[in-house]
Amino acid sequence: MADGPGAERSPQNGAEQGSRGILVLCTANVCRSPAAAALLRRRLAGARPAVPVSSAGLLPGGSPALPEMRAVMDGYGADLTGHVSRTVAAPDLAGAALVIAMAREHLRHAVVLAPECWPVAFTLKELLRRGERAGPRRPAETVPGWLARVHEGREKRALLGASPEDDVPDPAGGPPEGYAATAGLLDRLTARLAGLCWAPGG
Repeated sequence: MADGPGAERSPQNGAEQGSRGILVLCTANVCRSPAAAALLRRRLAGARPAVPVSSAGLLPGGSPALPEMRAVMDGYGADLTGHVSRTVAAPDLAGAALVIAMAREHLRHAVVLAPECWPVAFTLKELLRRGERAGPRRPAETVPGWLARVHEGREKRALLGASPEDDVPDPAGGPPEGYAATAGLLDRLTARLAGLCWAPGG
């Protein structure tokens, strides 16, 4: 994305953006992941230290965000106009402090491409489900420390298949209301994540 409020850096800076920050994954990096990244970036704008948020996809890059999602995200104050998709690479995953996948298929891809990211890679819904069970980040607890608690007891067999319990619906190619529904869901989910791990005083 072009620089600016809620905007993501251009693809050539993607690895730098993802380094020790949050990397959001989806299939083509033109709909769900740039929207989720923009929403998270806005939620965490006041976090100290700063939390870089970037996004990537499994497919070849070079495409803009879908116009339907750009239009919906304007209503959330997130400008996706300058976004250009990029393909995730192993160094992106290995360098991220947290990898958030929009669906199990993206999480499987990440863990196969960079097995070392497994302890910090989750679908967004899984991260919230396990995070709420583990409890919010404690005073003086680091983000890696919280993620270690959230990861405890996970099994890789949970990566198999697809599940509405874990997957954020992909509205691409569907009606306009599908984009609005997905954006609304991502807004609620990212708000819950920010409250769990980056709430004031956390």
